[in-house]
Amino acid sequence: MIKKFADEVRLAELDRLEKLKTRVLRYIMFKKRTEKEVWQKFSEEDSELLEETIEILKNLGYIDDTVYIERFIAESLSLKNLSIYELKYKLQTKGVKKSLIDEYFQNNIDELLEYEKKSANNIYIKKSRSMEIEEIKLYLRKKGYKEDSISRIGE
Repeated sequence: MIKKFADEVRLAELDRLEKLKTRVLRYIMFKKRTEKEVWQKFSEEDSELLEETIEILKNLGYIDDTVYIERFIAESLSLKNLSIYELKYKLQTKGVKKSLIDEYFQNNIDELLEYEKKSANNIYIKKSRSMEIEEIKLYLRKKGYKEDSISRIGE
């Protein structure tokens, strides 16, 4: 009788795990998410069950913050004008560990510096119609652009 009860409890737990896994999968398949975003979205769930679900999905490759960084940067490089500082900040607000961000940026610094210079120049071109060059430079400094990128605008 006790064994039957224990089996029923374990089956109920497995059912809850599968349902949670399905909900989390649906959430991360719609748009790639960081581990922290998953924790925040499902914070009301049983933490042990959620931890187990996240570990399963990490092992299967569905949750991977390193891949998230690569996708985020690739998307930003093709669609946005951001400074390196802004890229790092946006990744940190998504809950990506600083060590992963720093490692990615160290390994790709040349490409990112070139991107930042192009972004600063794009902003200069857009803003030069309505702003003086010194105002644009101040704007870029506030956005976290490096002085080297700012000094090259308009070239």
